[in-house]
Amino acid sequence: MSIQSPLPIVQEHSDLSISFELSFPDGTLIEKSDADEPFRFQIGDGTFVPNLESLLIGLELGTSAKFTLSPDRAFGQHDPQNLHTMARSDFPEDMPLEEGHVIGFNTPTGDEIPARVHQLDGEEVVMDFNHPLAGQTVIFRVKIEAIHDSLQ
Repeated sequence: MSIQSPLPIVQEHSDLSISFELSFPDGTLIEKSDADEPFRFQIGDGTFVPNLESLLIGLELGTSAKFTLSPDRAFGQHDPQNLHTMARSDFPEDMPLEEGHVIGFNTPTGDEIPARVHQLDGEEVVMDFNHPLAGQTVIFRVKIEAIHDSLQ
């Protein structure tokens, strides 16, 4: 015997609004939605982090949840193969290159991916293409504020 919830449930392609907060275990805030304006997106449209989206599927309207996510469940482990050495001459002369500086690179498909200047060594620049939160445990707090496509 299955019990049907009277509340709408987040589905694989739901259009929804959430309030969320992403932080480190020590409480340091990484990002959060505006208090008066929930974040609206459609599951699977690439707007929100896929690993975090998958945690929302099956939650009912109004549900608040807290997830502690290891690097493998959040933004992945730091991969040394995502460090790439480039010649300083590959960058515009007037571009300031400093460790920690984030630069956007265009892919052949026209997308832009960010990379952080990891190290400067003479005429070489080591770029880190890992997600900035790779290797980090994070806390994801979320509330399902609205499910806009629910005709359940």
